Amino acid sequence: MEQNAAATAFATLGHPDRLAVFRLLMRFAPRGVRPTEIAAALGIKANTLSHHLADLAGAGLVLVARQGRSLYYRVDLPVTEALIGYLALDVGRARPDLMTALRGSATEVPPMANKSFNVLFICSGNSARSLFAEALLRDLGGAKFQAFSAGTRPGSTPNPFALDVLARNGHDISGLRSKHLSEFQRPGAPAMDFVFTVCDTAAAEECPPWPGQPISGHWGLPDPVQATGTEAERALVFAETYGALRRRIAAFAALPFARLDRAALQSRVDAIGTLPEKD
Repeated sequence: MEQNAAATAFATLGHPDRLAVFRLLMRFAPRGVRPTEIAAALGIKANTLSHHLADLAGAGLVLVARQGRSLYYRVDLPVTEALIGYLALDVGRARPDLMTALRGSATEVPPMANKSFNVLFICSGNSARSLFAEALLRDLGGAKFQAFSAGTRPGSTPNPFALDVLARNGHDISGLRSKHLSEFQRPGAPAMDFVFTVCDTAAAEECPPWPGQPISGHWGLPDPVQATGTEAERALVFAETYGALRRRIAAFAALPFARLDRAALQSRVDAIGTLPEKD
């Protein structure tokens, strides 16, 4: 990256609100986010957010695309990579004492092969989607995975419709419970290899960096708990959400982990997040 382009990017990110917008978009990467969702998550007025997004786009940090009637903003990942590289390699001269955090993925994280992976699924309530994912990976992935789930604002108990769908599909529901994300952030908690958000609300919320630099992905799906209608109609929404997650979990469990480096694995994880919600 050229110095002038880097200076423009750093200056743009120097505003706290623009930096917050960029950090939120990174949590959804490579997917895009609508301005209304960004404004709601960050508490920024619509007209102010519009200026921030224009500045980020002008600096080349984000891209915008129209889908139907909505605009979706997403991070330009190649430009972001170039900016980080400029800071680390050009400004920092690749000094080893400055590169520890960047090199941690290569020196501290075991190779993605011949091991059991700890996988955490996060949603807001930990009452349906993340529980679906936990049960699915536990049963579809076998001994290769240890599956966990948590919520940013969990309810007291799993949703009855979710438990019914899992039971009808042959999953053991006896050990499933709603729990807070903090259970996996305290000392002694399992070190995660993968962390997935399965709802937009959880992806939009701030979360401290995970120890060990796990691979992360956003596989957001609509919340079936918000479904309305008759009991049969609501049950159908839960079944459809279960089906969408089953397709994604099956694709993830089938990945050739022993042949993929971290970059390739991240790309596969991102692609799984774009699978259609219905057949």
